Amino acid sequence: MARNGWNIFDSDMHIMEPADLWQRYIDPEFLGRAPIGVTSENVRDLRTSWPEDGPYDNSGGIPRFGQVYEHNQILYRTDAARGWSSEVQLEAMNTEGLDVAVMFPSRGLSVLTRPNMDPRFAAAIARAYNDWLYDFCKLDPERMLGAGMISVYDINDAVSEARRVVTELGFKAVFVRSNMVVGKPWHDPYFEPLWDALEELDVPLGFHEASGSQSKQAGEHLSGNFMLRRVYSQPFEQMMGLGSFLAGGILEHHPRLRVAFLEANCSWIPWLVWRLDEAVEREGDAYSPDLKAIPSELFKRQCWVSIEPDETPGKYAIDFIGSDQIVFSTDYPHGDSRYPESVKAFLELDLPDDVKRKILWDNCARFYKVSLPVAV
Repeated sequence: MARNGWNIFDSDMHIMEPADLWQRYIDPEFLGRAPIGVTSENVRDLRTSWPEDGPYDNSGGIPRFGQVYEHNQILYRTDAARGWSSEVQLEAMNTEGLDVAVMFPSRGLSVLTRPNMDPRFAAAIARAYNDWLYDFCKLDPERMLGAGMISVYDINDAVSEARRVVTELGFKAVFVRSNMVVGKPWHDPYFEPLWDALEELDVPLGFHEASGSQSKQAGEHLSGNFMLRRVYSQPFEQMMGLGSFLAGGILEHHPRLRVAFLEANCSWIPWLVWRLDEAVEREGDAYSPDLKAIPSELFKRQCWVSIEPDETPGKYAIDFIGSDQIVFSTDYPHGDSRYPESVKAFLELDLPDDVKRKILWDNCARFYKVSLPVAV
């Protein structure tokens, strides 16, 4: 497609799952417990109900968020009326001029955040989503790439599903929420089998976050003001996750693991990575004695981070870490997306063309190991 000479790879494009996804795809053993998407006049209603919680109470009304809500109602009305189908997704890619996009969920970002979930049930939810996504991407599997959902309530389930989505479904990545749902930090030994498996499979991890969780989350005390919760919850959770990878020893012990921190801006990277370097310099002998490389070196070796299309402070991250580890995302069709002008907004940033080219294609292709743009 090469929009005006630019090949474009979306590192984190979202789909809108049908309300009955799990009713259609989950193992029959769990059908009576499966989450159900809530539908309303809100074209982007992301809520789910759970049969085990009893009848869903919609008396609180339809969530509306001022101008953003009204904007979305107009912008996405036709997409919603057409069922957010594969055809709709591909048309959105063509509108933005995307050659390739990796698909992440919307409702599915929150279904595995409930505390103390039955591990077998949680694993079934992930398998069902992945089977649906495989079918969703069949329309154009060279351009629409899957990121597999994995459940960490039993780490063996996470390993097994990571293997399945890569070897059987051909997905290019797996993802987890940065939000901790099993009461353990990411550098806990509990997760070691997953890091081992991802290295063996040579598949990257998309570390993602969202502005809501049923487990404890940064910013939850701001729930009465969704605007403020969104501001803090995503980057703060990603910051804490990044600390585990850089200073908690994950990347030191897994030098072939690739991880991207998505949908939380990139402008905080210089301060946090500098602070982690300082912490390791001062106290690393006591708390991270196995670290041979400092956090900033580990970041440049194994981490990627996404920039918002209009994130003008992103240039400071580039000054600090260079331009090789930053990837582009439209975030379609989420409420804070710049769609249908995400690419246009990015190209208007005050960055050199060689840097834009890396961010729009090269870095993302290197992360997901997609070698060449697909002719369309």
